[in-house]
Amino acid sequence: MAFTGVAEKNIVFTDGDLIKYNLQPSQFLSGFLMELLEREDSARSVVYAFPHLTIQEFVAALAQFLTVDRGDITTLLIEAHGNSGGRFEVFLSFVAGLSSPRTAWILEEFLGKFPHQTICRVIDWVKGEVKRRARNTKSEADKRSFLNTMHYLFESQNPALAQQTLGSVETLSFSGLGLTPIDCAVLSHAIRLCDTIKHLNLGSCRIQCEGLQRLGPVLHKCQDLGLGSVGLTDSGAEDLASALSTNPSLTELNLTDNSLTDRCVPALRRLILTLPSLMWIMLGENKFSPTGEKELRSLQEPRPGLTVFV
Repeated sequence: MAFTGVAEKNIVFTDGDLIKYNLQPSQFLSGFLMELLEREDSARSVVYAFPHLTIQEFVAALAQFLTVDRGDITTLLIEAHGNSGGRFEVFLSFVAGLSSPRTAWILEEFLGKFPHQTICRVIDWVKGEVKRRARNTKSEADKRSFLNTMHYLFESQNPALAQQTLGSVETLSFSGLGLTPIDCAVLSHAIRLCDTIKHLNLGSCRIQCEGLQRLGPVLHKCQDLGLGSVGLTDSGAEDLASALSTNPSLTELNLTDNSLTDRCVPALRRLILTLPSLMWIMLGENKFSPTGEKELRSLQEPRPGLTVFV
């Protein structure tokens, strides 16, 4: 019933729905469903709803593991992920999370053992989707779909699976896609499990300082980092300088079109001087004064091969 509700965008259920799914009002059921009094003309009737849509989505995901002979779950997952409306995103995250041995161990005490075959099919689906989506990130929809599969990978809490799917990925580009702090945390988790990231482009992703803080611990793995037009401020530049200070392989850094001023020039100077492989740093379209720009350009003199574009 919960899954049908998610699929049909239905959050209110009737006595007829309970009968259809062999549910009887009970103290146990009242722990999941609220009774609501509905008035229509002069008549009154009782309807039911989950306390929150997230609970309904979790129960819907749980049903996929508890249903006997869940042989068609792969087809269900493919169809749900292909839905352009996004109604299944949370549901799919829960399904991926339930494939985690740690999660299963906690719930199996109350619900019995999850079918091993179902868990394997969910893991195989996540693996296949991440690999497939990673190869195609041209459009905004493609990028969002790839990011969603990273959320599923994060929820699965399966380091071996993440290493198999992302270990060889060298380029991650989400330019133009608005990223939330949670998206940045998921992306950070993914990058941590990659062997080497040659290109990470987050231009115009509007991650701002909070998102940058989530990504900070893994930026030392990037060789070419694009942070143009992300809402970076002077304090963010300080955090960035700290995060990149241990990156010996960074060759290009794009900080174009942010909100950087002369206050962060010392941090940028320190950063440039501590990155031995840096060849390009782009700082145009910020808010430096002529003096600040001159000070930044002067760093090219002792570093042959370095270009500071302001």
